[in-house]
Amino acid sequence: MIAVPAPVQRLFEWKVRGVRCVEIIGVACVLALVFSVYIAKAAAARESAEISRIERDIRENRQRVRLLRAEVTRLEQPARLEALSREIGLGPVDVKKQAGEAALTEIAPPPAVEKPVAPPVAPAPAPAADPAAEVVQ
Repeated sequence: MIAVPAPVQRLFEWKVRGVRCVEIIGVACVLALVFSVYIAKAAAARESAEISRIERDIRENRQRVRLLRAEVTRLEQPARLEALSREIGLGPVDVKKQAGEAALTEIAPPPAVEKPVAPPVAPAPAPAADPAAEVVQ
């Protein structure tokens, strides 16, 4: 048998109402472990629910993206756009109405020129009185 110091031996033999103190501490540790495992499992379940909600949102958004792409494809069909432009009276641009590079200056407005802002002019200081002129009078 292993030799155990006397204070440690007394700790293991100390009893409260017929139950050794070490057993009470052991049961308390087991209860703390069970409680911590329960808390960790509940947190993992919450995280799992959040992950499945996010994955469901991703699937829904992917479906929306597919629907929107299909809608864009339908709206951008050249035949449809041509029919709409004819309904409102639009047609292809006549070659004679196209502007060349030289005519762009006539079509475009001249660039706006900003006027430089002049700094405010300070009033001229009043002439200082000459002390020698006052004495002469």
